[in-house]
Amino acid sequence: MSVLVIGSMAYDSVETAEAKAERALGGSATYFSVASSLFARTNIVAVVGEDFDPGDLQRLKARDIGLEGVQQLDGRTFRWGGRYSRYFETRETLFTELNVFDRFDPEVPESDRTPDVLFLANIHPSLQLKVLDQVERPRIVALDTMNFWIAGERADLDKVLRRVDLLMINDEEAFQLSGIGNLRKAAERILDMGPRALVVKRGEHGAWLVDHDGVTLVPAVPLGHVVDPTGAGDSFAGGFSGYLASASSLDRRTLTSAIVAGTLCASFCVQGFSVDRLERVSRDDLRERHTMLQASVSDVACDGL
Repeated sequence: MSVLVIGSMAYDSVETAEAKAERALGGSATYFSVASSLFARTNIVAVVGEDFDPGDLQRLKARDIGLEGVQQLDGRTFRWGGRYSRYFETRETLFTELNVFDRFDPEVPESDRTPDVLFLANIHPSLQLKVLDQVERPRIVALDTMNFWIAGERADLDKVLRRVDLLMINDEEAFQLSGIGNLRKAAERILDMGPRALVVKRGEHGAWLVDHDGVTLVPAVPLGHVVDPTGAGDSFAGGFSGYLASASSLDRRTLTSAIVAGTLCASFCVQGFSVDRLERVSRDDLRERHTMLQASVSDVACDGL
């Protein structure tokens, strides 16, 4: 059982109302792989610059994450800076420096071309298509995208959508992609574009699983304190994909359980900067938090209806 992710590896500068982190290890592939590695062997296709700290690569190797597909080019690693409002309602991007990521030409190593799950993280659709052409058909192909690609690269994005099993986006992206302002109807329109299932990430409001059989709602873990929400969505995707790779079937029940696994991983991610909290998580920690989530759901039960 294995997972292959194509995405970014980066250094982030993050400001919140309480603290600040500089040159924090980040990027979609980084967060994803740390979460996914809790369930399955995970391999990364990404690019870093000559300034990338070997110690950060070692952090990933310590989790048995495959780095053969990580290219190192002359120049600086992708960098992003952001500032969150006091209660994380909004995020302001302070800077985005693509650096070597602007020259990224993904090449999947021969040893990584037969994954059980392929996750196409949020990058240019043309690069996602290139990776799809390099791998044998996995059991499941999942896709992440964003408003920028929906608005500016729709033709290539439509090609990708026709070749994936599952799309993972948020409410706003679902509205933009479908052209419909009702989430249920938007999801149904998106299913007609190619994916057989859709996961709508709704932050503290949980997530929806939508397929042709209906909608399942999974709540978020109720947390009393959040340190940094950066990477929560990628950690969610990693936990989700790793769980699917480890599962013996891909039915609706398994997809729902995978959303729970992703939710648990994301809940740990937001409790520290970078992957500092997430990389210390064990399967026992996930089980304990799952019990906490189950307790919170049972509290809203209404017997006798």
